Amino acid sequence: MGKEIIRSSEAPEPIGPYSQAVKVKDTLYVSGQIALDADTGELINENITEETHAVMKNLEAVLRAADLSFDHVVKCSIFVRNMDDFATVNEAYGRYFKTNPPARETVEVSRLPKNVNVEISCIAVA
Repeated sequence: MGKEIIRSSEAPEPIGPYSQAVKVKDTLYVSGQIALDADTGELINENITEETHAVMKNLEAVLRAADLSFDHVVKCSIFVRNMDDFATVNEAYGRYFKTNPPARETVEVSRLPKNVNVEISCIAVA
């Protein structure tokens, strides 16, 4: 198995011992992204809508580094701290998948890195 580590300077650096993404053959596994600004390291979390868009932009940067786009995404995992935010997160997330959205699950969790409100990971196939 040959694996290629994918890195984007337009997405935040990992905050632990993991890669932004790993590509094996035609499949890209993107680590969970949170709403960190890649340039400043600051959280973007004025509200859940803004936070979700920041997460999606970080995912997009990692996908782009692998020459892929949201059109290639087949699966997403969404982790939220409060399921009451589901509709708002869903609305923002949905703007990135206008046609043929990927499979996904949304799970409420008690805590996320840096106490963010949403984290999203994805799998894409070239």
